[in-house]
Amino acid sequence: MLSKPKSPGQTSFFMTLSDQLDSKHPLFILANVIDWNFFDANFSKYYSSKMGKPAKPIRLMVSLLLLKQLRNLSDENIVLAWSENLYFQYFSGEEYFIPNAPCSPTELVEFRKRIGVEGVELILKESIRVNGKDGDDDTLSADTTVQEKNITYPTDTKLHKKIITKCIGIAKSEDIILRQSYKFTIKKLNVLLRFQHNKNGSKQARKARKKIKTIASRLVREIERKLDAERFLLHKEQISIYQKVLRQKRTDSNKIYSLHEPSVKCYTKGKEHKKFEFGSKASILITQSTGVIVGALNFSENIHDSKTLPAVIEQYERLKEKKPKSVYADRGYRGPKKVAEVEIHVPKVNHEITKAQRKKHSRRAAIEPVIGHLKYDYRLIRNYLKGTIGDAINLMLSAAAMNFKRVMNLWLTEANICWILIYRFFINIYWKFYALKLKTTF
Repeated sequence: MLSKPKSPGQTSFFMTLSDQLDSKHPLFILANVIDWNFFDANFSKYYSSKMGKPAKPIRLMVSLLLLKQLRNLSDENIVLAWSENLYFQYFSGEEYFIPNAPCSPTELVEFRKRIGVEGVELILKESIRVNGKDGDDDTLSADTTVQEKNITYPTDTKLHKKIITKCIGIAKSEDIILRQSYKFTIKKLNVLLRFQHNKNGSKQARKARKKIKTIASRLVREIERKLDAERFLLHKEQISIYQKVLRQKRTDSNKIYSLHEPSVKCYTKGKEHKKFEFGSKASILITQSTGVIVGALNFSENIHDSKTLPAVIEQYERLKEKKPKSVYADRGYRGPKKVAEVEIHVPKVNHEITKAQRKKHSRRAAIEPVIGHLKYDYRLIRNYLKGTIGDAINLMLSAAAMNFKRVMNLWLTEANICWILIYRFFINIYWKFYALKLKTTF
């Protein structure tokens, strides 16, 4: 059920937040620039019209998601920070200071599930609109990166150990008596693995790894055999993942690298400091002249960069309601020269290239620092959200936060320029009077 709208005409003897805060603060300005009614109109369909417990205001939940990405905080920390920060509360639509937490962290999880990928895409659309004419450039730069998932570095032995732990947990929850728990056996095998780099330790460690895999296979088969038909359906998907992990080999494709995130893929981007990255592929589109992010799409499959262009161009058309003129990309996009009637420019050895095109190819490199800021400043370096939907939501929220931050930085720059011009004006007047005084004294 939707929450009741607040009456802005309510009088009070106390000053409101708008009276107490600095009206030139970027968050204060941004709160008045964003069209919050746009979110109310589009997200109200996700709420029930029947009577029940009123939900939290849509503006509050959207603002918390944006502030979380802007300040690079977790769900738990943004809820705590909101109760301490007046600008956060004004940004969320509050008129007076509230010392309590606005909601529980799990309500943010439920709100992300409620609006889904389509709803988050509308937040990205609003972030582009706020940038005004800077987001209207139809000459774009494209690049891909890896959005790493919050998983440990995967090895076969790690996965086999986790399968053993999970199978014992299923047996306890279903009251299944296992033939053997292998508790002390696993403890001894872990000791052999710990000293695998010692003299003559590699052979024993190899045997220990093989033994751990055998134990995991035994437990999976025993659980599958002893579960009832009805209870087996509850754990069928989980057990099938365990079986696939135990069957997979080193040279197989579509391997499973994590039990709780089976959709994670392995990417090799040719980096010296990080040979393998485990997560999903993210495709980014920015305007060449201004650097506004106008496309951010996640791909759970390990596909060629050129094959990501049709989908991300289609997203750009949804967000901007027009087609781009041309897209400039690196040599990883070698292949088609046109996608959906949009020209794709990839650098190549061509002495007849014009100076304007050479400049645009050079300008394409500006997308690299944009990706760097998305990763290290806006929570793209490690994704903590669940599943492939969490990958798509985290990417678009990061892009929207960076677009909003870009506008906030522009407002700060404009304010600083005004103060610099005023300072220079008074300095010039001072030196003129000082020069006149020198002439009169001498």
